[in-house]
Amino acid sequence: MELSDLPEQSSPMPWHNQYWGHFHERLAAGQLPHALMLVGEQHTGKSQFAIALARLLLCSHPQGALNCGHCHACQLSASGSHGDFRWVQPEDKSRVIKIEQIRNVVRFTNKTAGFGLRKVIVLAPADSMNLNAYNALLKSLEEPTKDTYFILVCHGIHGVPATIRSRCQILRLATPHPEACLNWLDQTTSDREQSQQLWSLAGGLPLLAHQLYSGDGGEELAAQRLGLRALLGGQISVHQAAEAWSEADVSVFLDQLAWELQRLSGSLSLNQLRTSKGRGIFRLLDEIIRLQRAVSSGANPGKQLTIGALLLQMSRELGAGPLDDNIWGQSGGINI
Repeated sequence: MELSDLPEQSSPMPWHNQYWGHFHERLAAGQLPHALMLVGEQHTGKSQFAIALARLLLCSHPQGALNCGHCHACQLSASGSHGDFRWVQPEDKSRVIKIEQIRNVVRFTNKTAGFGLRKVIVLAPADSMNLNAYNALLKSLEEPTKDTYFILVCHGIHGVPATIRSRCQILRLATPHPEACLNWLDQTTSDREQSQQLWSLAGGLPLLAHQLYSGDGGEELAAQRLGLRALLGGQISVHQAAEAWSEADVSVFLDQLAWELQRLSGSLSLNQLRTSKGRGIFRLLDEIIRLQRAVSSGANPGKQLTIGALLLQMSRELGAGPLDDNIWGQSGGINI
C-alpha cells in the first residue's frame, strides 16, 4: 500500500462502519486490544480500515471517530514519515514478510514513542510471514510494550500459527453486500450498469472493481474469464486458455478461478451437484485452496505449470460431455 500523499483524514470503507463504530467506542474507553487481527477477502478494504485506525491512534486531536487531519502527527502520517508508525509489507518483488523486517519491528517496539502518544505497527498481509518471522514476532505480542499497538491484516488465518492468533483479537470483516459495493462504485462511475459490470468482472470485490475502472486491466480480465467459459464449452484448447493467463499473477488466477467455481456451484441444484461434474467443482476448489495457502505462506509455484495443470483438470472434470451429465448446459455456464 502506498502511504505517501494520503488525504488529511483516513476513514474505513462505508460497509465497515459498523465495525468502526465499535472499535472507536473501545478506544474512547481505553479498551482497545494491543493486537488486532483483521481478516477478510482481498480487495474489500482491510488495509483502509488498518490505516484509518493507525492514524486515529497517532492523532493528537481526534475529531469524532477520525483523525483530525491537521495536527503535526496527521501531517507526518499523511506523508508516510511519522516516526512512531511502521507499515510492514513484502519488499520489492517478494511475497513474504521476512524475518529481518520483523527484527526491525521488535527493535522499534522497544523505543519510546517520539510524540509521547502511541506506536503503531501494521503487518500487511500478516499471513505472508514464514515460521521464523512469526517466532520473532511472538515475544512482542506476548509482552507488548506500553502504548504499542499491532494491526495484523490477513486475507486468511489458515496459515497463521495458533500462538499468534491466540494473542490477537480477531475481527472478521465480511465481504460487503452487492448493493453496498454498487452504491460505492456508482460514486465513481455515475452509471449503475457499468458499476454492475465492473463488480461482476472483479468477482464481487469492490476495490478490484475500482482498479479495473481506473486502470487498463478490465478488457484483459474480461478476455481471461471469457476464455474459461470457452474452454469449458470445448471452443478453445487448454493451451489457448493458458495463453490468456500467461501475464497474470498466480494469486490473481487462483482468486478468479475460485470465484467462478463458487458462483457456478451456487447456481446448481442439489441433483446437479451430485453428478460427477458437480463433485468435480469441489475437487477443483479444494486444490485451489491448497495452492492459495501455499502461496500465502511464501511458496512460489511455477506459474505456467500451475495454471496449465488447473485448466487441464478443469477441462477434464467439467468440460462439455454427455447431456445427462452436462451441468453447463443446464446452468447456463459461467456468467461473465
